[in-house]
Amino acid sequence: MFYKDNLNKKIPELKPLNLYKEYNFIDSAFVEIPDIVKISGKIKIVVDLQYPKMGMKNAINKCLIRKEALDRLLSACNLLPDNLAFKILDIYRTWELQNELYYVYKPSIIKKFNLENLSKEEQNKIISNFVSIPNKDEIIPPPHTTGGAIDLTITDLISKKDLDFGIGFDDFSDLTNSDYFEKINSNITIRNNRRLLYNLMTKSGFTNLPSEIWHYDYGNRAWGYYKNIPAIFKGYLDINDINSIILFDQYMQEKD
Repeated sequence: MFYKDNLNKKIPELKPLNLYKEYNFIDSAFVEIPDIVKISGKIKIVVDLQYPKMGMKNAINKCLIRKEALDRLLSACNLLPDNLAFKILDIYRTWELQNELYYVYKPSIIKKFNLENLSKEEQNKIISNFVSIPNKDEIIPPPHTTGGAIDLTITDLISKKDLDFGIGFDDFSDLTNSDYFEKINSNITIRNNRRLLYNLMTKSGFTNLPSEIWHYDYGNRAWGYYKNIPAIFKGYLDINDINSIILFDQYMQEKD
């Protein structure tokens, strides 16, 4: 029943993310997620970090997430239908990687959205819907530097293929908007796949960045903005600044 409810519930049209400064930060550990996570003997998380594979020179090979965000992700895992698993594409980023991504993607976004004649400020307002401006403010940082932003999709463990979302990761266009297929009737399968991911994640406490169907937040300023509550995670611009990183097995032992 819950699976069908997810497919019947539309993805709403949300306002774009805006600057949000309210915060009440907590001291929270990061957890390193292994390549495969099983729940009750079944694979429910597969890690497939994209930026190391894409050759980004500042990419890290550790999949790090805030403990409280992982709590919610595991709740979403328990709602997944059998034979489906979340595939994690990216979570924690250093400032160096965010800066690299901004300058890698900026020219193509300007060209694709015809931003050439806009001011730098106007360009950045649109660019930030797809790649955060690499500021160095730990209070209002790029969301991925908090460990509370996660890029993910859903993969079919039987077919070994990811569900079709109608767009590739970081292939920025209007199609990346989460509700794009709610507005057209061209592909019911893609629409339902998007609804499944969106509703599983938001049901578990995350918010969605409406310009990216794969991007979900917990605890950071994006989450605070859409929930209208203070952010609880500050940014860690350098991995060496993180106070505590625990292994997944230790996290599970503490959880028990």
